[in-house]
Parts: sequence; structure tokens; C-alpha cells
Amino acid sequence: MDKITSDITIEKLVTELPSSVSYLMQKGIKCIACGEPIWGTLESAAKEKRFSEEDIDGFISDLNKLAESKR
Repeated sequence: MDKITSDITIEKLVTELPSSVSYLMQKGIKCIACGEPIWGTLESAAKEKRFSEEDIDGFISDLNKLAESKR
């Protein structure tokens, strides 16, 4: 998986890093609800939940660490 950035689509993120689903849900970003994935980017999903740019940067950092641990 390439480095995760704020413009990664939720679809690509959960497809390439399935463990990201539980991470995002812990943060209150429900990326799969009722069997339907949300569309858009990680940044747009986080902003919909009123997370700050600093929060989003933290998510990206955490997700990249999670991806690295899965290699």
C-alpha cells in the first residue's frame, strides 16, 4: 500500500487496509454502515464529523503506522 494521505478514498483505504475500519469506527467515523460504504476521501469523512486538520493529521499518522505494521 502506498503512503496514506488525506485524499485517499475511503473505499481504497478499507479495501487495502481492512483493519482501518475498526480504527475509524473508534474515532466516530463510520466507514461502513448497513453494508454500504461511505464515499469520498478520508479528509472529507473526518471534516463531516467536525475533526480539525490537526486531528486528521493524527489519523493519517496512525493509519500509516497501522499499514506499516501489516507489511
